[in-house]
Formats: sequence, C-alpha cells, structure tokens
Amino acid sequence: MAPLAVGALSGLATQDGVRTWYQQIVKPGFTPPDSLFGPVWTALYFAMGCAAFLVWRAGNAGADARGVRVSLIWFVIQLFANSLWSVIFFGLQNPGLAFAEILVLLALIAVTTRSFWDHSRLAAALMVPYLLWVSFATALNFSIWRLNA
Repeated sequence: MAPLAVGALSGLATQDGVRTWYQQIVKPGFTPPDSLFGPVWTALYFAMGCAAFLVWRAGNAGADARGVRVSLIWFVIQLFANSLWSVIFFGLQNPGLAFAEILVLLALIAVTTRSFWDHSRLAAALMVPYLLWVSFATALNFSIWRLNA
C-alpha cells in the first residue's frame, strides 16, 4: 500500500533527527511517548490506504470517474505533504517551517476527506482519525516551535 511505503520512506529519511535532535529539544507536557508514534502512524497509513482503495473501487464500479480521479489526486497531494512535513521537522530540524507546512497538510487532509465523502462515506470515515491525529500534531508542532524558538 502506497501510504505505508511513504510512511516507511519518511521514517528512514528522518530517523537520525528523531534519535538525536528530537530527543534534545524542549517538548510540552502533552507530548505522547515516543513508542506511541510508530503504531499510531502505521494504523493511520493503513486506514488511509483502505480509504483510497474504497474510492478507487467506487470509480471502477461506475461512479463519477472524473470525480474519483480528482479525489485520488487530492489524496496523493496530501500524502506528499505528509512526507514533506517529516523532512522539514526532523530532517531540516525546523519546527517553524514545519508548522506552516502542517497547516497546509491539515487543509489538504480536510479537502481529501470531504472529496472522499462523495464516493464512499466509509472512506471518508477512515480518514477522520488521521485528520484528528494531525490536528493534535499541529498543536504539538506549534508548542515545540514556541518552546524552542
């Protein structure tokens, strides 16, 4: 599944920053334990892949092919923005720029979720935990940026 592959590649690209820089910066009290991030992201990437499959399948079942194509393009764009955030935050070690980027990511996830709704309500529902987690990550990113500025 493409989302799991993107997650794995993002993890590989940023693992040095996670092990070194991230351990040394000041984090807010609501920061989850490091051991939580891997399982949560794996579940979210899996759900995202299932959601995209449901939308793709709707297109093959005779749904509005153009609308499905647009929805899947939004999905790919938000997936790219997701991986870009990891590179900016952990790779470049730039929480301020990462905060600006995660705001864009959040909007892209919302647009994708809304677009999925038109083709599969289950697909849209599968995107909601991702939207909620990235909303939480946005607050976490903002706090880290301010605490380390």
